[in-house]
Amino acid sequence: MKPSYYRDKWIALRIATADKHALSELARRVADSFMDHYYQDGHYEKGYIDLLCEMATSFEKARSNGVVSSIFFSSIVEALCDDYEDFQFEIYARLMAQVVSYCRDLPAGSELNKHLNRFHLVSADDIMKRACGIHTRIRSFDVRDNAVRKIFILSRITVGADVAIVSVIVQRLARIFPEAQIIIMGSLKLKEIFGGNPRLRIRELRYERRGGLLERLASWRSVLDVLAEETATGRSNTTLLVDPDSRISQLGILPLIEGEDYLYFNSHSSLPSADSSCMAELANRWMDKVFGPSDFCYPRVWQEPGVLVRAMKLKESLLRSGCRRITTVNFGVGGNPRKRLSLAFEKKLICELLKEPDTVVVLDKGFGAEEAANSQKITEQLMSEGHQVRHAASGCPEPVGFAHGILAVECTIGEISALISVSDEFIGYDSACQHIAAALAVPTITIFAGSNNPRFVQRWSACGDTACKIVHVNTLVGSQGIDPDGIVDRVMDERTQSQRLKTGSEPRVRDLSTSRPVRPRSEQTVKD
Repeated sequence: MKPSYYRDKWIALRIATADKHALSELARRVADSFMDHYYQDGHYEKGYIDLLCEMATSFEKARSNGVVSSIFFSSIVEALCDDYEDFQFEIYARLMAQVVSYCRDLPAGSELNKHLNRFHLVSADDIMKRACGIHTRIRSFDVRDNAVRKIFILSRITVGADVAIVSVIVQRLARIFPEAQIIIMGSLKLKEIFGGNPRLRIRELRYERRGGLLERLASWRSVLDVLAEETATGRSNTTLLVDPDSRISQLGILPLIEGEDYLYFNSHSSLPSADSSCMAELANRWMDKVFGPSDFCYPRVWQEPGVLVRAMKLKESLLRSGCRRITTVNFGVGGNPRKRLSLAFEKKLICELLKEPDTVVVLDKGFGAEEAANSQKITEQLMSEGHQVRHAASGCPEPVGFAHGILAVECTIGEISALISVSDEFIGYDSACQHIAAALAVPTITIFAGSNNPRFVQRWSACGDTACKIVHVNTLVGSQGIDPDGIVDRVMDERTQSQRLKTGSEPRVRDLSTSRPVRPRSEQTVKD
């Protein structure tokens, strides 16, 4: 359908005071039609994007605007960005430049317009050309001739990406600039996983992942305010800003700092040298290019001592009761239901784990009402089959005295991180927890579903000084084609291999197919 057809539908919908369902359905059809044209012959139909922008900024209620904005990002932006096989940045840059230009012309976009003019970006073409230049430039930084005292790093918004990418960049920069402050701009959740590093300071920055277009762009203006405040009395050559392909800058579309003190890590590189590398490897390789070669850094987390002490006390109480193995399981999917399989698979996996004597499965109840309800169903079924289940309202509960069964816990990200750290292994879907587990050197098995793009799976595979295994499930065949028993068998087989690797019955060698170095823990430890 042409944009004019959908525009007539939109006008009728507005007159009739559209409900959420009708609005969502229309927005999805518009987005799908844009992608139809793009997939067919690379054609860019501007009219669809203008219509989506109008729909995402027309309501007084931010919630209604957010309905359309969320579909725009999930159906178009993420579809483009998650194609690591052939990411067409020019199309993405054109798309976002059009969106930004539309928003700046709105009455509510006056501040956005003012800041863009400050960077001499007066048209969509200006925005696009600058962004394309940022994406292709690699700057070499001479560390001998600098006086850097403050380093700003943008969050990647999701905790998993911050662990996989930002923690690597932090370690490398801490070595290069031992006297500099390192400031991460992002959610306060980062304090729960990075707060134990005295070199780091977290400046709270909210990004409305479910907000409207203007709300999402507002975080960019907040960064400009933070930078102005933090550098008010400093010289321009004493600061660096690192943008790790952040959604805050919309992947480099929005400018943050003038001059040569802006370093952009292009995590979407499709060069042959990127091959099957994961994000941590790409981040290390980028740092080598910018600052010169140095030792490889695995992702890390720096936990706060208090929560770690509580987790250790819990482990000690389980061990005293006779438990010999603690397995932490998380079935969270970060709001992306495509990554999830089924209750049948999740229940069977836990049952299989519990076939081993003296095993306690720590089950994270997840985030939000839906994940909590799913966890409740699993535990109720397991109890009905005679399994012992304990519930805890805190992620690091008081010592629990039992040696076999399920401990179902409500966790913050810091609490689940602490529980993983005292576990013998971690199993879960592709989410933040797999990256946290690998960063803690806990053997990790990730069930990848929702994408058949090999490069996407490779990019987001966990990386750590431990066994990190994946089990990929092709969910495009539909639920009838998914065999929970077979998937569980594959998980258990990978688990057996990881245990052999951990006990040393099989030698650990460098995996030449991925160029991923396997190093002793002592070689990758850095002074914080």
